[in-house]
Amino acid sequence: MPKFIEVCAGAGGLSSGLIKAGFEPLLINELIKPFCETLQKNHPGANIVQGSMTDLDLIAYKNKVDLLCGGVPCQAFSVAGLMKGLDDVRGKLIIHFNKLINDCEPKMFLVENVKGLVSHNNGETLKNILTLFENNGKYKIYHKVLNAKDYEVPQKRERIIIIGVHKNIKKQFTYPEKSKKIVLLKDVLYNVPESKGCEYSSYKKKIMELIPPGGCWINLPKETQLEYMGEKMLASGGGKRGIARRLTMDEQCLTLTTSPCQKQTERCHPSETRPLNIREYARIQTFPDSYIFIGSIGNQYKQIGNAIPVNLAFAIGKQIKSFLENQ
Repeated sequence: MPKFIEVCAGAGGLSSGLIKAGFEPLLINELIKPFCETLQKNHPGANIVQGSMTDLDLIAYKNKVDLLCGGVPCQAFSVAGLMKGLDDVRGKLIIHFNKLINDCEPKMFLVENVKGLVSHNNGETLKNILTLFENNGKYKIYHKVLNAKDYEVPQKRERIIIIGVHKNIKKQFTYPEKSKKIVLLKDVLYNVPESKGCEYSSYKKKIMELIPPGGCWINLPKETQLEYMGEKMLASGGGKRGIARRLTMDEQCLTLTTSPCQKQTERCHPSETRPLNIREYARIQTFPDSYIFIGSIGNQYKQIGNAIPVNLAFAIGKQIKSFLENQ
């Protein structure tokens, strides 16, 4: 059974997918306490280490690790975040990740991040990261943007997946092929276990009741558009279609964020006038119903919204496992 170490694990989307694909965790690291409590609750036998990845010493694991992986904190590169790239403190975590690679020298490593990394600073940030890994000298580097919707996830969610393969392995790595199965919201938003979630104000609910499935602010009456959007935003074209957005059962969900009721990234239930709740969020991110999230409602949304979908991680994990077994 191939073994992995994960840093910046979040709530466990990547580790859950890898375990499902047949990997064994040697160590799972996460900084934030409620996230760690979620990991401990759902992976009771795993070695969960709370703290900064910069405090980890992986030298004892040298040549014992098949895959070192991690999701660098999104905000350092995300279009929705601070846009500071490698100059941001969190951006420097990728530099420390390279040190961990040298410490344990895994057969492969994986870094997943938001698609915005590709375009950040006109591509210079990604170029710098790839150069950092290439200058390591021991790994052949691959990178590709994968969309979760192509891997049995009912959500349009793009992530860049950077893979490093030790040069002792001569075979070329290929990314997983797209699944022929397309999963829509109607395939997952039924018989969902009851759970809590954020709520609309009475004013917001009146607005959202005017939006049909698949619609957004452009479906509002003109006078209501002006009232809700504001003159300045309407004059600039009204912004993106995520504002006052009601989902539809016949499509895949737009990318989930850390809250379903922020004005710019509305995720209203297709047939009920309310934001998606916690278990619905988890279903769309392909966490099983048995997966329990610890913390406040806001914290649980954050855990789920920041995760890599389990089914996407599973597809990548299967591909890596097969690659290692047939090198």
